[in-house]
Amino acid sequence: MSNVNLNQLIENFGHLPVNDKEYFVDVIKKQLIESKRDVIARRAKEAMSNLKKGMVKRGTIKELEEDLDSD
Repeated sequence: MSNVNLNQLIENFGHLPVNDKEYFVDVIKKQLIESKRDVIARRAKEAMSNLKKGMVKRGTIKELEEDLDSD
């Protein structure tokens, strides 16, 4: 979305009645939550894929710290 469209949206939002503003904000919040869920789901699938490929290390916090220090 271009800045012009975003600016127009913000300006138009300012002209809405309060009830419409509240409804709009509620819809946008729900869409944002859904977008975040999609990102989490994609990251989980990627993590599972990496685990199956053996690209993930397992161990304790101490082992992780030792591994990071050895790099």
